Amino acid sequence: MQGCEFPQEDLKSCHGFDPRAPHRNGPLRIDGYMNLSSTGQMPEMEEVDTNESNGLAKRVALISFLSLVMLMSVLGNLLVMVAVCKDRQLRKIKTNYFIVSLAFADLLVSVLVMPFGAIELIHQNWIYGETFCLVRTSLDVLLTTASILHLCCISLDRYYAICCQPLVYRNKMTPLRVTLMIGGCWIIPTVISFLPIMQGWNSIGIKDLIDKRKISGNSTVCVFMVNKPYALTCSVVAFYLPLVLMVLAYQRIYVTAREHARQISMLQRAGGAGNADSADHQRNHRMRTETKAAKTLCIIMGCFCLCWAPFFITNVVDPFIDYSVPEQLWAACLWLGYINSMLNPILYAFLNKSFRRAFLIILCCGHKRYRRPSILGPGTTCTATQINGSTHVLNGCSSASKLLLWFCNTRPVPV
Repeated sequence: MQGCEFPQEDLKSCHGFDPRAPHRNGPLRIDGYMNLSSTGQMPEMEEVDTNESNGLAKRVALISFLSLVMLMSVLGNLLVMVAVCKDRQLRKIKTNYFIVSLAFADLLVSVLVMPFGAIELIHQNWIYGETFCLVRTSLDVLLTTASILHLCCISLDRYYAICCQPLVYRNKMTPLRVTLMIGGCWIIPTVISFLPIMQGWNSIGIKDLIDKRKISGNSTVCVFMVNKPYALTCSVVAFYLPLVLMVLAYQRIYVTAREHARQISMLQRAGGAGNADSADHQRNHRMRTETKAAKTLCIIMGCFCLCWAPFFITNVVDPFIDYSVPEQLWAACLWLGYINSMLNPILYAFLNKSFRRAFLIILCCGHKRYRRPSILGPGTTCTATQINGSTHVLNGCSSASKLLLWFCNTRPVPV
C-alpha cells in the first residue's frame, strides 16, 4: 500500500480523503468524539454541555414521572384489595367484587405492562426479543381492556342497584351472574388479545411496514401496528361499546338520584313545617345532593374519557392515514391510558366512605378511632313513612340508619 504524497499539486487523497475538503469527507472523529464539524469548525463546548444537561434533565424528569405513576398504581390497587379482604362489611356489597377484580387488573397493568413500556421509552431500545414483544403486547391489550370492561360492569351494577326495585336488583345481581360478568371481563379481552396477536391477524397486509419500523437507527423497537379490521373490532369491543353503556347507565343514575332527592326533600319539608327556615334548609340540602351526584358522575366519566379516548381515537384513525401518527403522540396517548389504572382506586374506592374508613384502619394499624361504629348507634330513633308504595326515611335518623332502612325497604339511595 502506498502512502499519500500531500505536496503534489493535485493533492488527491488516498482512499478518497482530501485534506483540503473536510466538508466532503464528513466530520473528523477522534476517540469517539467529533472534533470538526461538517464545515471544519470546532463546535462550541458550552452548547454541547447545555444540550447534554437538558437531555439529562428531561431523562430524569421522565424517569421520575413514570416511576411515580407505577408506584401510586401499585400501592392504590393493593390497598383496595387488602381493604376488601380484611373488612367484612365491604365483602357483603356485590359492587365491591367488581372493584376488587378491577384493582387486580390495574395492579397487573402496573406490574407486567408499565415497567417494560417505561424501559423501552427511556432507552429507545427493545432487548427482550420478538417473542416476548408479542407476549408483552398481548398482555397490554388484555389487561387494559379488562380494566375498561370492569368499569362498564360497575356502571351496570350501580344502575340496577339505584334505578331498580330491590327485588329486581337481587334477581339481576345473583352471585352466579356476578361471577359470569367478572369472568366475561377477563375472557373477552383474552379473545381479542392473545389469539389474534400471537397468530399475527393484526399484521395481515402490513407486515412489510412493521418490519421496516422494527429497526430504528441502530436500535430495535417493539412495534405493535394493526390493520383496519383489527383496529375497528378491537376499539369497538374494548372502548366504544363500554363507553356507550356507561354513558346511558350514569345518565339514568343521575336522573334517578335527582328524583330521590326531590321526594326526600318533600317529605322532610312536610315533617318540619313548624320551622320557619325549614323550606330553605331543605332546598339547600337538595341542591347539595344533586350537585354532589352530578360532580361524582362527571368526575368518573370525565377521567375515563380523558384517559382512554385519545388512544382509541388515534388507534382507529392511524390505519386510515397510512400510519402517519408520530411515535411521540402514540407514547403520550398510551401512557395517558395507563394513568387511568392509577386513578381507578381513587375514583371507585377513595371517594367511598366505607373504603376510606377501611384504609385508615389498615394504614393506622387498626386504631380504634377509625373502627366502624354500630350501624344504628346508641339512642337512635328512626321514623319512616310510605309514599306511592315506597318507604322513605324522615328526620331523626342517622345517615347509617337512613341507608339501612332505605336499602331494606325501597330503592337504594346513591351514596
